Amino acid sequence: MFFNLIYKLFGSDYSFLNVLKYVTFRSICAFLVSFCFVLLLGNKFIFFLKSHQRNGQPIRDDGPQSHLVSKKGTPTMGGILIISAVVIGSILLGDLTNTYLWLCLIVFIGFGLIGAYDDYRKVSKSDYHGLSGKKKFLLQSVVAAVCCFAFVKVSNSSEVTNVFLPIFKNCYVDLGRLFIIWAIFITVGSSNAVNLTDGLDGLAMGPVIISSICLAIVAYLVGNTVFAEYLHMVYISGMSEICVFLSGLVGASLGFMWFNAPPAKVFMGDTGSVAIGGVLGFISVISKHEFTYAIIGGVFVLETVSVILQVFYYKTTHKRIFLMAPIHHHFEKKGWSEPTVVFRFWIISMVLGILGLALLKVR
Repeated sequence: MFFNLIYKLFGSDYSFLNVLKYVTFRSICAFLVSFCFVLLLGNKFIFFLKSHQRNGQPIRDDGPQSHLVSKKGTPTMGGILIISAVVIGSILLGDLTNTYLWLCLIVFIGFGLIGAYDDYRKVSKSDYHGLSGKKKFLLQSVVAAVCCFAFVKVSNSSEVTNVFLPIFKNCYVDLGRLFIIWAIFITVGSSNAVNLTDGLDGLAMGPVIISSICLAIVAYLVGNTVFAEYLHMVYISGMSEICVFLSGLVGASLGFMWFNAPPAKVFMGDTGSVAIGGVLGFISVISKHEFTYAIIGGVFVLETVSVILQVFYYKTTHKRIFLMAPIHHHFEKKGWSEPTVVFRFWIISMVLGILGLALLKVR
């Protein structure tokens, strides 16, 4: 809004306003706005949630027994605060004529509403099951389908339906009409992967912040003609504006971690994890770096694969591969403390993030 109203109206009269035309400057401002928003309103919002959630988030009775004690009564739906901060930061500092920015906001809010409905059912019924998997998947697929179809229609790139492979130069597969199905799969899959990872205090937020930073770098490179050509990426005009959104997400996530650090005062719930996962997956699709995101967000992939393997193996042999899935609970069962699991998963995420960015240069 500042860019559209202030710079475009008064930029020619006041030279100092030229800083607003730089996406890097507005990204930094979006980070600060979102971070301060969460930090300043966090305590009041947590008090509001506690006053309306008498028993807090229902805890799985088949999970680690320590959770039934340490996490009992902790309010959920903190993702509302994250979503609000990112939306405000993006609207204030983003270019509101950029279609990609609006599509990201729609995915973010749409998936957030699905997650909020799921959280509301859990809290109101004091049942951790919430919305059924089929209904959640259907709603997510509808939101993803609409936004992915819109992306294909508004994209100014002739390679919009291409899926590029990392490392290899100019190596891609043109999916044609199947691209929409691929895009839905990545968006919905990422949403549920982050949701599965969000099982310990601060566990999901570390990889989310790292993935957001890496995807912001990717979006900036893709939206810059010089860097895109040098790194043999497909150039997509206007994609760099997504940096404003992702910077706001980093700021909001860091602010939320102030309250989510062990022992957590609040959980972001499905409201936050479903929304964040969905929008990260969607951004990887529109920036044409789905496989790079799979590397950067390798922790999310690991958590999801652990659940798939556990379910498949148990149905086949009636035995378990892991002591408990997702895999972070396996390590808890092995005797690792919660902070140990969280910090080690963060370290893995940092290494994967650096690896994912390094592969951009290898190409």
